[in-house]
Amino acid sequence: MRIKNARGAIALTAGASLALVLAACAPPMDSEEPGGTDTGTETQDPGGDAAEGCEDYAVYGDLAGTQVTVYTSIVDVEQTDQEESYDQFEECTGATIVYEGSREFEAQLLVRVEAGNVPDIAYLPQPGLLNTIVNDFPGAIIPASAETEANVDQFFAPSWKEYGTVDGTFYAAPLGANMKSFVWYNPSVFAERGYTVPDTWDEMLTLTDTIAADFPDSKPWCAGIESGDATGWPATDWIEDVVLRASGPEVYDQWVNHEIPFNDPAIEAAFDVADDILRNPDRVNGGFGNVATIATTPWTDGGLPILAEGDADPQCFLHRAANFYQNNWPEGTNVAEDGDVFAFYLPSIDGETFPVLGGGEFVAAFRDAPEVAAFQAFLASDTWANAKAIATEGGGWVTANNGLDINNLATDFDKLASEVLGDPNSVIRFDASDLMPAAVGAGSFWREMTNWFAEGKSTTDVLDAIEASWP
Repeated sequence: MRIKNARGAIALTAGASLALVLAACAPPMDSEEPGGTDTGTETQDPGGDAAEGCEDYAVYGDLAGTQVTVYTSIVDVEQTDQEESYDQFEECTGATIVYEGSREFEAQLLVRVEAGNVPDIAYLPQPGLLNTIVNDFPGAIIPASAETEANVDQFFAPSWKEYGTVDGTFYAAPLGANMKSFVWYNPSVFAERGYTVPDTWDEMLTLTDTIAADFPDSKPWCAGIESGDATGWPATDWIEDVVLRASGPEVYDQWVNHEIPFNDPAIEAAFDVADDILRNPDRVNGGFGNVATIATTPWTDGGLPILAEGDADPQCFLHRAANFYQNNWPEGTNVAEDGDVFAFYLPSIDGETFPVLGGGEFVAAFRDAPEVAAFQAFLASDTWANAKAIATEGGGWVTANNGLDINNLATDFDKLASEVLGDPNSVIRFDASDLMPAAVGAGSFWREMTNWFAEGKSTTDVLDAIEASWP
């Protein structure tokens, strides 16, 4: 039994397919049972009776009486789905998973590591955070178990393993994946007004101005970046998507690796492109107020004004957010191309390349014990990926694990996203702030983006401050 510590259209045009992985994925494995690895054996429950449905868990052995603590930023509905996906592991192995979700995860994990109060397992949302802990606290994170590494080699593209590797040592296995290059919209309004999904950035700006003219009491765009100790991260996603489009993947890579300074002219040019939407009072912040309200609007609420109440017009019409924003729509919202809300691909600027911004979590272990190694390996398996897909009944979760049977995903939105793995027309990059040193990616970048909105701080001053903070 779990011990809970609870807190609190993709519209694809020709050649514009998206991809979840950050490099071409290996093709799905042929298997008669895509829902799990067939070990050909059956385990026994701690009481000695045959445990029904435990064949895929025999490899983890009898862990009765053991406990694994998990610390993560995954909370609310997503936490419930996470915990449910562990049920069979607990029932079949006898281990107890103690889950702690926290909105202050990024800040508190480093405090706990420094104090020696570490969890057994942590889900790191930034590879940069992994690098920081490995380099600043040697020995705190232990290398991934051989079984975990074998699962990652079997079920994930090599690039995912690279993101969990520091100085040649593999530490952290990929967990979930996300695609961030989406714009959410209201399909019924588009149909009523004859709006079409834009194929280029200029078309999106034209649509923006058309909406502004048609709905003078609303705003075309809405946004929110408040997220507790992590306030600012949704704004970094915006900037990263625009850097990919305005400056290109080569500049993006140089920026991430600090081969060019954070205040390089190419990055400032990308900020200017984002500024044209995000700090334009004629274009934001529908449903919430002026530009400054973006800093104080919870990211979970940022897109909600897209949903009209009764006969009233929506208060905003466009909201850039990742696939997992699907989880934030109110219960009963129909997420479909002909439903209440759907999403289209955030278009490129040149109309010829198709950049995709992605991200994900990585499972790091802080205690060397059989039960911890077993749970880490389980989370890297096709067995867990399918259990998690089944548990996520509301949709909004995907993975780069190629052992996933996409029929286990809850929504057409998720299935479509998963089917476009490895499209050669896509230019895919991992979330930049997640790859940068934690002092920047989970520190100054977040803070200065917040100041960009809340204080109206100039782009030049924001970029100079972030550059000055680079370790």
